[in-house]
Amino acid sequence: MKGKLYIVPTPIGNLNDMTFRAITVLKEADCILAEDTRTSGKLLKHFEIGTPMHSHHMHNEHRTVEGLLKRLESGETIALISDAGTPAISDPGFLLSRACVEHGIDIECLPGATAFVPALVNSGLPNDRFVFEGFLPEKKGRQTRYLFLAEETRTFIVYVSPHKLIKTLTEFKEYFGEDRQISVSREISKLHEETVRGTVVEVLTHFEAKPAKGEIVVVVAGKK
Repeated sequence: MKGKLYIVPTPIGNLNDMTFRAITVLKEADCILAEDTRTSGKLLKHFEIGTPMHSHHMHNEHRTVEGLLKRLESGETIALISDAGTPAISDPGFLLSRACVEHGIDIECLPGATAFVPALVNSGLPNDRFVFEGFLPEKKGRQTRYLFLAEETRTFIVYVSPHKLIKTLTEFKEYFGEDRQISVSREISKLHEETVRGTVVEVLTHFEAKPAKGEIVVVVAGKK
């Protein structure tokens, strides 16, 4: 009998957001695949989870998928976690889940934390239809993506590193116009959580005076 892959979301900040079911799955799994074992080790220690942990990240996932498939096909239960949030959402996980689908191995994704959902709901922007962009291309394809998004009529969401926020908002002003409504959420569920809403210029001015720290989600109103 084949095993099963559990995709287990972990808190994006506040440990109280960990679900009872997630803890149970992690305790009962044969092994846990973690993006960074040092980061996840703190989480497992907090919840007294002693399941063996192995490294599974963007630099080794191509090499490890075949071995993991063999373990799953032999009947093992494997739980996949990322440093924070839901695996495969701008994090490792897609390659393994796709391989499981191709080989007829059961996958179950537990519901749980994903940073863009509270950021979208908090934004005050239309959320009945939206587009998740994740991280924009670094160099090649970035301008092309901006030109495409400039015509997008739905609300769209991007992840931005704190040291690139000013540059990104400046590019927003160039491609989307300085009056486009946006919302920037950072440190979601953490002690210094903050959401700043307004036009591109207003939000840019805020963060030029007060540089942002922590994980950042930017929600952008679609073209009218």
